[in-house]
Amino acid sequence: MNVHDLALHTDKYQINMMYAHWYHGTQDQKSVFEAFFRKRPFQNGFAVFAGLERIVDYLKNLRFSEECIAYLATQEEDYDPKFLDALREFRFTGDLYSVEEGTIVFPNEPLIRIEGRIFEAQLIETALLNFMNYQTLIATKAARIKQVAPEDGLLEFGTRRAQEADAAVWGARASYIAGFHATSNVRAGMLFGIPAKGTHAHAWVQDHDTEVDAFERFAEALPNTVTLLVDTYDTLKSGVPNAIKVAKHMEEQGKRMGAIRLDSGDLAYLSKQARQMLDEAGLNYVGIVASNDLDEHTILHLKSEGAKIDTWGVGTQLITAADQPSLGGVYKLVAREKNGVYIPTIKISGNPEKITTPGFKTVYRIVNTATGKAEADYIALTTETDVREGGRIKLFDPVHTYIHKFVTEYEAQELLKPIFVNGELVYNLPTLQEIRDYHEEQKNLFWPEYLRVLNPEIYPVDLSQEVWDMKMRLIHEHHGADDKK
Repeated sequence: MNVHDLALHTDKYQINMMYAHWYHGTQDQKSVFEAFFRKRPFQNGFAVFAGLERIVDYLKNLRFSEECIAYLATQEEDYDPKFLDALREFRFTGDLYSVEEGTIVFPNEPLIRIEGRIFEAQLIETALLNFMNYQTLIATKAARIKQVAPEDGLLEFGTRRAQEADAAVWGARASYIAGFHATSNVRAGMLFGIPAKGTHAHAWVQDHDTEVDAFERFAEALPNTVTLLVDTYDTLKSGVPNAIKVAKHMEEQGKRMGAIRLDSGDLAYLSKQARQMLDEAGLNYVGIVASNDLDEHTILHLKSEGAKIDTWGVGTQLITAADQPSLGGVYKLVAREKNGVYIPTIKISGNPEKITTPGFKTVYRIVNTATGKAEADYIALTTETDVREGGRIKLFDPVHTYIHKFVTEYEAQELLKPIFVNGELVYNLPTLQEIRDYHEEQKNLFWPEYLRVLNPEIYPVDLSQEVWDMKMRLIHEHHGADDKK
């Protein structure tokens, strides 16, 4: 079994729909799909898009191996062998447009647009959403933590609590995009060039006759990266005093201890007491690292209490996105080929928020040229030229349409970039550091009210008048047809 073969990393109904299209001879019909999410994760003001590199790698290598074909031949659907032959020739030959990783994004705007044969576009839905949803979720959680500790060290410590190996390494990468400084996962460090950091476990201390022996031996083995875990027995009575002894011994040898680590107890109180003890011993250069089920809420409270913590090790709450374990991104058909031209499609729902926005669209970030700040994101048909040419456009709330304004002095930044064209990769994947830098630059586009962790202002995502009119027309046509029944 090849665990890296991802052709069948999909839902069964995707294969069945592919088969039905093949059976009826419509497999080459062109279609346009969009991937987006509907609700703000964590009730945050924004999300951080991630997962594109994983999607690119998936599409470049998407093939049905003989092992996959043999498995499908055993299924209850009894697929025609000629269909399985068609899968042997499968390649992604479509177009993929996407926002770039690290981009600050918002609900109900297209993050990825796929144009291609329905045979291909249908298959890739599940994997694409899997990669986008998870990494965007973790990057957003990491960004929230970065917001409350912008000047502190942030370490991703989540591997042992992650939902399997891939979640651990790609979660570490997503965290790094959003501003974390290092990971405990050595494989993620090797794969992506993320700095890997580690201290020692309580077991190291327990495996020695005395705590000070454990500290001395650890410092002797790793004198350049010493961080001592001081809460195995009693943080203030033994842990910190023994760490101070070792730090002084290291000074005699011309070395410096890096930090102590707190992993339990009242972190605000313990960190303040430890800081005082270290400073009184002349060890003001020794930092304090804290861990213990931290998230943005805990860190915010600890900082409000004056905790003397320099670096935060965040694990479970980050890598599992514990307070919202899924993004809920969706992949919807917005246009289909009929008689050689595209016609818009819409999904009608009893839940108004689930009604899709039809048409072959793109999205622009409207940046006020006077302030340099984003006014809104603007969804328009790809055929519209006024926004690209800087013409006067109307920004209006898609729900409360009477709330509107006209803008003329703006820069329209098109967010969807060509990644694949006719199945060929045309995008140069940036380095992880470039993505990280780009994400930091993105923050400068927005007023802080949109980015704050608590009760953020809602950033506008607006439809062009043409898109709005098309959506209303299709809704009315659908309901008009129902009324005639």
